[in-house]
Amino acid sequence: MITFTDVFVGIGREGARIVNGITADGVKVTVNPAYYILRPERYSRKLVRFFSSLPENSMLWIFHEDNAVNSEIRDLIANTARGLNNVTLLAYVLTPHRELINEEKPSWAKKFDTVFYDSLEEFLRPDVPLHEAYEEAAGEIARALSNLYRYLESQMLVNVDYADFFTVIKGGNVGILRRFSSIDIDWKWGIWERGLVIAVVNEEFKLSEAHKILSDFQELLSKKDIIWGISMNPDNRDVEVLALLVKGW
Repeated sequence: MITFTDVFVGIGREGARIVNGITADGVKVTVNPAYYILRPERYSRKLVRFFSSLPENSMLWIFHEDNAVNSEIRDLIANTARGLNNVTLLAYVLTPHRELINEEKPSWAKKFDTVFYDSLEEFLRPDVPLHEAYEEAAGEIARALSNLYRYLESQMLVNVDYADFFTVIKGGNVGILRRFSSIDIDWKWGIWERGLVIAVVNEEFKLSEAHKILSDFQELLSKKDIIWGISMNPDNRDVEVLALLVKGW
């Protein structure tokens, strides 16, 4: 059985917030862009030394806000890791007010199996200070990713495993990761092509009702290539739906 080393890298303050909030097992790394700006050659050598020694079958996630310095560091890390044995490269980029799925694929994205993004549309509200919106978004992203790993590694009532996960993320996609407590039929379901949708219930929840939730999603995503799963979490009071959706860029 192949084992994976999960490496979570947070570039800058917002990337670090996400990584520090992740509860899944793995190596957590935070990168301070100020050090890179002050001593670029020395800090670059340090980054290259670390990321050139990742073990085989690593899954490398890079989280960062979309700006020039963060992007330069991201590319340095990605270029270093690409030559290693069977490393999966995933980026998660915070892009306020920008929907990457509506843009042409940038050249840097070709290095990655999937680029996840977050336009922060659920968090950037007129009555919420910007720093609070970022903090809320970082917490939600960290919870969604932590839950995804927990569900992939636990026994499911209807199974989704790592093979399914890799089937979805491979191929140079743009994607999103979302948690839902209810189904919003007006949300942008139609723009995605394939993904994982996992319903998480507690022990008192009837399996038939969980199937009903998935069937409701199936109506919304009937023409999509979706892998469905049902998992149990005794700590959940309500139903949670975790959706990882991608589209070829």
